[in-house]
Amino acid sequence: MEFSFSRRDIARPLKQPNRLIQRTTEQSVLASWSHLQDQFDNLEKHTQWGIDVLEKYIKFVKERTEIELSYAKQLRNLSKKYQPKKNSKEEEEYRYTSTKAFLATLNEMNDYAGQHEVISENMTSLITGELTRYVQELKQERKSHFHDGRKAQQHIETCWKQLEASKRRFERDCKEADRAQQYFEKMDADINVTKADVEKARQQAQLRHQMAEDSKAEYCSTLQKFNSEQHDHYYTHIPNIFQKIQEMEERRIVRIGESMKTFAEVDRQVIPIIGKCLDEITKAAESIDHKNDSQMVIEAFKSGFEPPGDVDFEDFTQPMKRTVSESSLSNSRGDGKSEPKFGGKSKGKLWPFIKKNKGAGPEDFSNLPPEQRRKKLQQKVDELNKDIQKEMDQRDALTKMKDVYIKNPQMGDPASVDHRLAELGQNIEKLRLEVQKFEGWLAEVEGRLPMRTEQARRQSGLYEAQNTSAVNSCAQDRESSPDGSYTEEQSQETEMKVPATDFDDEFDDEEPLPTIGTCKALYTFEGQNEGTISVAEGEMLYVIEEDKGDGWTRIRRNEDEEGYVPTSYVEVYLDKNAKGAMTYI
Repeated sequence: MEFSFSRRDIARPLKQPNRLIQRTTEQSVLASWSHLQDQFDNLEKHTQWGIDVLEKYIKFVKERTEIELSYAKQLRNLSKKYQPKKNSKEEEEYRYTSTKAFLATLNEMNDYAGQHEVISENMTSLITGELTRYVQELKQERKSHFHDGRKAQQHIETCWKQLEASKRRFERDCKEADRAQQYFEKMDADINVTKADVEKARQQAQLRHQMAEDSKAEYCSTLQKFNSEQHDHYYTHIPNIFQKIQEMEERRIVRIGESMKTFAEVDRQVIPIIGKCLDEITKAAESIDHKNDSQMVIEAFKSGFEPPGDVDFEDFTQPMKRTVSESSLSNSRGDGKSEPKFGGKSKGKLWPFIKKNKGAGPEDFSNLPPEQRRKKLQQKVDELNKDIQKEMDQRDALTKMKDVYIKNPQMGDPASVDHRLAELGQNIEKLRLEVQKFEGWLAEVEGRLPMRTEQARRQSGLYEAQNTSAVNSCAQDRESSPDGSYTEEQSQETEMKVPATDFDDEFDDEEPLPTIGTCKALYTFEGQNEGTISVAEGEMLYVIEEDKGDGWTRIRRNEDEEGYVPTSYVEVYLDKNAKGAMTYI
């Protein structure tokens, strides 16, 4: 008995599935990854690449948020850097419309920076944080799906090994049965063999034949089982696993797309606010008024001085002492002092050299020009009135509280507020006295300003009266400080000395001014301004022009050195009989 099986018979399952159903199933999965059942390793690499792309996008967004924060910080620092310092001169400059617009721009840039901080915060919370959590979940899901795929692959490989073992056993048993059958036929044909040997050979052949039949049945069963498992593997298990992997990958793609939309939406949400910031900057720029700023410059620096009058002609054709004309610029000393010249041909300056006092000014602002002094005094009066109003409001509140305590003793002791009320009353009285003091100075300035004109001064004869004023007062009572700063006397006495004319220059060397006395330097004075002269403490010099009320005395050291010194720095001894000779005492 022979058993022969071809390789084609072994490979084909005993029960073939319905071909129509199989083709329908294959068509239904063409749009899915199920037809990639032989690309398990490539799909594993592809999904890992997808996760890498997602992590790269997360890193990109994170770096974008850091850039936004850094940009916002730099904008805030820039805005802060150019903000005016409190209680400084720079803060006063921001009253002009152009500087106000710049200040508004700085404030809007601060808000602009805030919107970039909002972008960073929203991207961190809505994109970076969410995607980071999603990546962790995605990694776990991917790991689970590919674990199931490997498990199914191992199972089908085990089934294939069992099928191969069953096939080899069946093939071996068939060959053994064939050899046993041939041996039996050979023994049966040999007449020399006993019947017992023949019977034994026949039984052995039957046994081998039965074993072959059993192996055949086992092989058929294993083959059917394998074909069933293989069908389920390629048409059920693997498609399901690949379908889950495909859905996972598609969710990742959708998620990264939604994140990109959020990325754009976060920017889009702040665009209206950024637009408002830019609109406010434009509005501030349009509010700049050059005419108003020009008027504010006038109000800020207007001194109240009248321009100097015309210089009278001095006739030197008649024999006379060269003296300063009373109708010349000396009548405008309140404006300052003209630049004197010594031994040269340079022209004197028509406006005074006035050096601002660097230290703290006097309480009545007498170191300022009249108009500026009036503004400062008015500002001080307004501040004091505000302080009085605050104190009065506190007093009224405490008075009401005391009335409540009187009516309802259980709420508090009325006497507990008496001390504070007394303090407030004293403060109010002090502030009112201060107001009266400053209002007096203010009235004095406002009363003088309209009357101190050039014509009125020339008609009043004040020039001569001022020449006879005391010249020996101490440094604290003089009109000018040692550094030449403007003082109260300068604001009251608006005369200044006559500058030498070009016509005078021709005779400077021939006819120097005569001496009218001597003086002793009480302090050392460094004459740094043009027209001044340096003196040392205790030095004796000649007086060639006395103080005309502007706080300066003209002196001479020798024929080539003469100039002005503060009157408060010298002690003057007038000698009307003194001539041009220079002597030291």
